[in-house]
Amino acid sequence: MATATHYLEINAPAAQCYQWWRPLTHLPQILDDVQSVEPKSGQAGITHWVVDGPLGRPVEWDAKIIDEETDRKIAWKSLEESNNHVETGGAVRFDPHGDSTGVEVSLHVETPGGAAGDAVAKLFADPQKKIEKALQEFKDLMESAPRN
Repeated sequence: MATATHYLEINAPAAQCYQWWRPLTHLPQILDDVQSVEPKSGQAGITHWVVDGPLGRPVEWDAKIIDEETDRKIAWKSLEESNNHVETGGAVRFDPHGDSTGVEVSLHVETPGGAAGDAVAKLFADPQKKIEKALQEFKDLMESAPRN
């Protein structure tokens, strides 16, 4: 199992940071391996994820928001029935500090054994570096965006 967590102070209000994260559909802008995150039609809080996979084949799964508090946190987890051979989830927490916000992102991935697991493990190699880069890109986006 791979787990990564990173915290960064961002010069933007918590509500603005939360609103950007909430649909999860913006994540491909900051996570290089993520091709798309799209809402599932008619299924509240469920998204379909597509990420770059080994040998040019995408890896896909569905995830559900499992915990949420407006302007404070969002957590999601892959659904077992999406038959993706990957158990993954994440959470983002927003700690308001007036005009700035402490943002902590945590991601975890558990891959199966065997050749399929080895291929998927390569896909999620060095998650700490990836999450640090993604959070820095998020910081840059929020700090350059017009204030609400």
